[in-house]
Amino acid sequence: MARAERTEIYDVSPEKFYRAIVDYRAYPEFVEGVRSIDVQSESSEGATVKFNLSLIKEISYVLKLAHRPNLEVSWSLVSGDLMKVNNGRWTLKDVGGKTEVTYSLEVELKGFFPGLGMIEKTLVNTNLPLTMKAFGKKAASY
Repeated sequence: MARAERTEIYDVSPEKFYRAIVDYRAYPEFVEGVRSIDVQSESSEGATVKFNLSLIKEISYVLKLAHRPNLEVSWSLVSGDLMKVNNGRWTLKDVGGKTEVTYSLEVELKGFFPGLGMIEKTLVNTNLPLTMKAFGKKAASY
């Protein structure tokens, strides 16, 4: 299993950053590798979302997300064709009009094949900074 956590500060309000996180339908427009999104249910408390990605290969999975407006979005895996574990959270903290953003992620893929550990590490370590940058840019556009 691969785990990663990263914290950065963005020159946007927590409200704008939160809006970018929960704008699931917009992910294909700005998140690398996201091909399509199917929001299966959504409320102010959370959402259930199916993600279809093309990273190393085509994969899909469903996440159950919990919302704490302008503070946190956390998730856990409901089902997936390649993933055994996909848990994480965005934590937002107001720091004088800017937002301290912490992104935590834990991923484990199903099965065993050569290079599995490297793929898991790439998913969390390489994609993490790129993902945070994309969300920061999207948040600034609101």
